[in-house]
Amino acid sequence: MIAYILRRLVTAAIMLIIISMVTFGIFFIAPKATGTDPAVLFVGKIADDRAIAATKIKLGFDQPLYVQYGRFIKGIVVGRDFDSGPDVTHCPAPCFGYSFKTDQEVWPLLMSRLPVTFSLAIGAAVIWLVSGVLAGMISALRKRSIVDRMVMVIALAGISLPIYFTGLLAQAVFVYKLQWFPAVNYTPFFHNPALWAQALILPWISLAFLYAATYARLTRATMLETLGEDYVRTARAKGLQERRVIGKHVLRSVLTPIVTVFGLDLGGLLGGAILTETVFTLHGLGKLAIDAIGQQDLPIILGVTMFAAFFIVMANLVVDVLYAVIDPRVRLT
Repeated sequence: MIAYILRRLVTAAIMLIIISMVTFGIFFIAPKATGTDPAVLFVGKIADDRAIAATKIKLGFDQPLYVQYGRFIKGIVVGRDFDSGPDVTHCPAPCFGYSFKTDQEVWPLLMSRLPVTFSLAIGAAVIWLVSGVLAGMISALRKRSIVDRMVMVIALAGISLPIYFTGLLAQAVFVYKLQWFPAVNYTPFFHNPALWAQALILPWISLAFLYAATYARLTRATMLETLGEDYVRTARAKGLQERRVIGKHVLRSVLTPIVTVFGLDLGGLLGGAILTETVFTLHGLGKLAIDAIGQQDLPIILGVTMFAAFFIVMANLVVDVLYAVIDPRVRLT
């Protein structure tokens, strides 16, 4: 088991290095290929030649690419200084860049927005995982019944309706019409847990409705396929209780694809639920990315991109470890 985890850790580290290279190429090499000066993207198109030249020196754009990439990685690991003569800006580790438009370091900005995104993603994930898997199991066990058809209709609606429709509809009905909930206004968990949950319940449900539909369909399809396997029929022929057949034999096979999809979905959401945060005006990583794109603040966009990639890689690492727990045969790969 330890050797398996070490192999996956090395793979994750290599993947992060590759992602850093690709991200660096997209943000620093691709603009040059299209005839755009990267310094212009940092200071804005309305900046004068003197500001652009100073930015080139400050960010090291006048150095070879391998030196620029080395400084980029060094900043993440140990920090770096942005030097342009008498003006020196220190960015401590982990340095994901420095926004000269807002005069802020990117890493503290990411950390200030992470609790909002984390709260939204974790709460919605619990709801969609529990409701989606349970709905899929009930639908599979009652195949072609009214319950099965109702679950699949609701799942189809959840997949078809975009989050900006269900989110706005939920606010119009439950906030402004029925007034069951106050307007969404995020409160940190440690300040007031009750207000924290009250502010996020509508975003949780709206986001979970979209994902739970996929999990219900996936659970139903996988469970129906597993119920027809020979070892399940053998277990039933031996006289095992149906509860034990489902819990011990069927559910384990169903969990494998669920864990895969759940890890990817949760990792992607931790990088920023852009539409949900925009609809409910939650100032998380997704809203930060949208605002940075509108302001053409390249360091913040770069930081959010790297941050999101990190969460996705870590989510895949956790999924690989869970695979080994669910199915010991995976450890041999």
